[in-house]
Amino acid sequence: MELQRLRLDHEVSILEFERANRAYFAESITDRGDDFFEHFAERHRAMLTEQDAGRGAFFVRIEEDGTVAGRFNLYDIVDGTAQVGYRVAQRAAGRGVATAGLRELCRIAAGECGLRMLKAATSDANVASQRVLANGGFVVIGPAQIEGRTGVLYELALAHP
Repeated sequence: MELQRLRLDHEVSILEFERANRAYFAESITDRGDDFFEHFAERHRAMLTEQDAGRGAFFVRIEEDGTVAGRFNLYDIVDGTAQVGYRVAQRAAGRGVATAGLRELCRIAAGECGLRMLKAATSDANVASQRVLANGGFVVIGPAQIEGRTGVLYELALAHP
């Protein structure tokens, strides 16, 4: 399965993914809050606008049954650098979905987006994400504060095809 660039018709399946995994995600990252879910349609359209403007590139990994297995995002794209964010459904955890998705995201970032540097941050509580970033070639560059939690900053210099 490959990553699909975010489209308008992904809205319902992404919202279902976020709702179904809300408690699971909150174990290691800050909860998005009720407002996120109440105004999801507007947020989804805003992401599409950001993507169309080249300030972000957002992707989903869809399972054969049509459900979302993960989200993989490049955001705050400026001067050849982007922030990386991803989240994988609890039912897909431990199956290599995050590692494969991150590798594909990096390939897209270098090739299709022409980016030179990716940055990511993860909380100390999110050990699985730390492993995924390390397996993806990201290196630790220092400590981070992520919405009140201590964490680690990573970066990856991209090789161009």
